[in-house]
Amino acid sequence: MKKHNRITIIQLSITVILAAAGVITAISNKEIYHAIAVQAEVRALCLILWLTLICSFIFILVNLRINKPNKKEYLELNHAVHTDTVSGIASRFSCDMIIEQYLDKPLPKHIGCIMIEFSNIRHINAEYGHIIGNDCIREFSNILHTASQGLCFVGRNGGNKFLAIFETCSQDKISGFLDRTRKYIIQHNSKPGNHTIEYRYGVAYDEGDDVKTITELVALSDSRIDN
Repeated sequence: MKKHNRITIIQLSITVILAAAGVITAISNKEIYHAIAVQAEVRALCLILWLTLICSFIFILVNLRINKPNKKEYLELNHAVHTDTVSGIASRFSCDMIIEQYLDKPLPKHIGCIMIEFSNIRHINAEYGHIIGNDCIREFSNILHTASQGLCFVGRNGGNKFLAIFETCSQDKISGFLDRTRKYIIQHNSKPGNHTIEYRYGVAYDEGDDVKTITELVALSDSRIDN
């Protein structure tokens, strides 16, 4: 979409430059100006050429205007595909897209991940209903998203699981994300009327030669939730 708009704008610019160059040439060159003034054939030829340029200009402008709503629809569709409808943060599809970048490749040493489980969401759903449960999922998702700023990608990996991926990982970044999350959860749980959020997590980072692929790294973080 961006490439198409760029090409259209280039076409529009060339059309304007050619039209301007034609007008300037006709006015500044006395012989051409005289020929246009006294010869009907030359006037007709110039008229046809300028009408062609004007029509091209109009069609290019119309094309740009038509593409505006298409671009909006594209962005809306792109947002819908990449955003989880319940949590409001990145979807499982977005998680998979990041993971796919490292499939069939040796695992870089700077990749780390944390699998996070909303451990009491089933109790909330059973006790208060799924509407309240979904509200709590959004609250927890917002907390994770806020905690991830400047540190990592975070998305809902499905159900009550959330995945944080650190593409330039360090122990300080992992600790920073976990500390922020813990602080925001405490703040949330301490407010009257809020439903208590409980969570668990598993970390996988710098595992040496024992973990060779991104899928093994994610699976390892998931398995460590119970530890």
